[in-house]
Amino acid sequence: MEALLTHEGPIRLGIFAGVLTLMALLEWLAPRRRLSLGRGRRWFANLAIVVVNTAVLRLLFPILAVAAAAAAQTAGWGLFNLVALPFWLEVLLAVLALDLLIYWQHRLFHVVPLFWRIHRMHHADIDIDVTTALRFHPIEIVLSMLIKLAAVWLLGPAAVAVLLFEVLLNGTAMFNHANLRLPAGVDRAIRLLLVTPDMHRVHHSVHLEETNSNYGFSVPWWDRLFGSYRDQPRDGHEAMRIGLAEWRSGVCANLVWMLMLPFRGKAAASTEPAP
Repeated sequence: MEALLTHEGPIRLGIFAGVLTLMALLEWLAPRRRLSLGRGRRWFANLAIVVVNTAVLRLLFPILAVAAAAAAQTAGWGLFNLVALPFWLEVLLAVLALDLLIYWQHRLFHVVPLFWRIHRMHHADIDIDVTTALRFHPIEIVLSMLIKLAAVWLLGPAAVAVLLFEVLLNGTAMFNHANLRLPAGVDRAIRLLLVTPDMHRVHHSVHLEETNSNYGFSVPWWDRLFGSYRDQPRDGHEAMRIGLAEWRSGVCANLVWMLMLPFRGKAAASTEPAP
């Protein structure tokens, strides 16, 4: 476990690059939908935002979630440091607790107008593929890190649990945003344990009732438990429109436009009609 934490950066970068490459290859072999824009423009903007977000996090935070978990354990802070649990159970509970937190954070960013103003950059992509999973505004990344750090200090999970959670979250997000066609039977089987591309694609529909469903990134259980699960889009996966009704052009793949989007238009929750 110590070796994992010592080599956290290379491990995460290697898994990220591996999953990204695999999903891109599978999208090429078995695409689910025809893309509206060429990959070049979209991929440049969506991958560039990863570089921006990484720089912002490194600049603003002296430590990130995994290091904060190690510090909390050393100091004996957090709920998991108050009870004696088998290590495997602590890791499992910590990963599930953090995943549940992300589910509710995601719902919050749809309901609160100020947060939706920031989060809608993710939804403004008029196509959905593996790079959409990486398309989040730097302000949202900062807010998400603050929430995650608070949760880590409160829970006091093992650092390896936080590392495992972040790797799983990143990997499953790239999987379920992928423009990947799975056989119906395979989709149903995987959907028992993981959010599939067909399940999450519904969340990127222009229809509000579909946008406000299927918030989970990793496991489908929270949506089923809290009544936000929607099985299929009403227009079908090939015909459904992806993105936001008010922005439908290639400008949505412009990096500067993406960064300025929180400052455009009126603030309204995603549950309200577009202004």
